[in-house]
Amino acid sequence: MAATGLRERKKQATRHHIAAVAKKLFAARGFDNVTVAEIAEAADVSKMTVFNYFPRKEDLFLDRHAEQLRDVRQALVDRPAGQSAATALRGYQHHLLRAHHELSGAAEGIAGCWDIIAASPALLSRLHEQAYELQVVINDVLTAETGDPLTSRLVAGQLAATMGAIFETALRRMVRGEDIERIRRDQATLIDTAFELLERGIGDFARR
Repeated sequence: MAATGLRERKKQATRHHIAAVAKKLFAARGFDNVTVAEIAEAADVSKMTVFNYFPRKEDLFLDRHAEQLRDVRQALVDRPAGQSAATALRGYQHHLLRAHHELSGAAEGIAGCWDIIAASPALLSRLHEQAYELQVVINDVLTAETGDPLTSRLVAGQLAATMGAIFETALRRMVRGEDIERIRRDQATLIDTAFELLERGIGDFARR
């Protein structure tokens, strides 16, 4: 067990190291002007190692996506009896905010990251794909639990859209240069408002 944990920690450390090196290069030269070979050399790993951790170049910059898919799935699967999917994901959004996580939208440096994304059609396209992949993960969990693929798909779309809107609201304010502590305070209220609105629409679907 300990050995397995150590291996996993080493893999995560390598992944974070490669992504950090890549982001520095992207920030200095622009996403489209940096090759995977250059990232591998700067990170002192092979090009194959980079692709083992990041199948697509875009995922080197948008590197939190795999973590989000894992954590959203876990939040849904591990939610207690009597708790709806919407309540579980509301809690997940509050967790991101408390942790000042990049995926909350209210994180230091995120405005600069958005400048890089906005300048790259490839990154913008990948960002849209990731939003759809989040919806698919939610849908898969709800369909497996309820056996109702149609309603699960409809609910998953609404949940994913709500999470995206929460993130984008904070991001836009960060880009405008507003005070981050005020954004975070407002974001906590927004999370509750958004999920209350959603819950009134989907009711108790997927309540255990």
